[in-house]
Amino acid sequence: MFAEMYAWDNLLLAYRRAAKGKRGHPNVAAFEHDLEGNLYQLQAELRAMTYLPGAYVNFTIHEPKQRLISAAPFRDRVVHHALCNLIEPIYERSFVVNSYANRVGKGTHRALDRVQALARRYPYVWQCDVRQFFPSIDHTLLRDMLASKVADPQVRWLMDRILAGGAGVLADAYDMQYFFGDDLFAPLRPRGLPVGNLTSQFWANVYLNGFDHFVVRQLRCRGYVRFVDDLLFFADDKASLWAWQTAVVDRLATLRLTIHPGSHPRPVGEGIPFLGFVVWPHRRRLKRRKVVAYRRVLRRLIADYRAGRLRLAQVSASVRGWVNHASHANTVGLRKALFRRHPLRTSRPSPKEVS
Repeated sequence: MFAEMYAWDNLLLAYRRAAKGKRGHPNVAAFEHDLEGNLYQLQAELRAMTYLPGAYVNFTIHEPKQRLISAAPFRDRVVHHALCNLIEPIYERSFVVNSYANRVGKGTHRALDRVQALARRYPYVWQCDVRQFFPSIDHTLLRDMLASKVADPQVRWLMDRILAGGAGVLADAYDMQYFFGDDLFAPLRPRGLPVGNLTSQFWANVYLNGFDHFVVRQLRCRGYVRFVDDLLFFADDKASLWAWQTAVVDRLATLRLTIHPGSHPRPVGEGIPFLGFVVWPHRRRLKRRKVVAYRRVLRRLIADYRAGRLRLAQVSASVRGWVNHASHANTVGLRKALFRRHPLRTSRPSPKEVS
């Protein structure tokens, strides 16, 4: 399996997937400038098991909430794709259908559709999210989960290298939590996955896969949806949701995870805030802060276009992307009002501008 991972065809495919939509970035362009040489170097390091991940570049985003993003060097991202190309299909077969994040054929809009379908079926929902999820992921537990399906010791070595390279990156974002049976060395346990890695996104699903099966098989919750660390439980009565809440808290504690306090069962008719939308049984709305944020983006796009920093085609591509996303809610009136208030131009563009 390890030889398949560093095979030339797999590394080339990994490069293409890692570079998709990013070929204009300086680090990607630099790698591509000597693509054959860089891939051969990676192949040699992996074959000899001398590969070492590079240092992360950290930056903070503030939408939808403040979060530290850790970007690995591009050559490491190629390795992440090469690894996931092989191991992801192995785990994908064991994932439940209720998990929608970072999976082929799933995603944000399918998750929204499922939540709305469940809101039509059930009168009550309990929604919660895991507290400090990525900083809390315990390396010892994750290694055991990964080893349960990957027998190749060399592939395990590579996964350990990637895990160790991200240890401590989110240390400042983690508030120490103690669980039953902890000793004095509990604060020293390696933990945390860098937000931004392909492997982190995939391993997050691996980490919660056993929990997903617990919800579906043992709690027998038919109305369950998970998107990364956002959890939704639907039921016919509040009593069932309160009982599940206790069981969920106890089960997550075995993974050294907790949920944000204060969540409670409520009627679906109040609206369910989820992935930037508010979902009701028969309608959806974009969250107001999402509209405000895009209005700022649109103003900046128009200003850059009028100043000659962007071409019309670039502005149109950005606008179409947002329109496609917003169209998954009842936003026809909103979109008309937004673009009426912020017109791009008043005269017809020349062929040169369009090109």
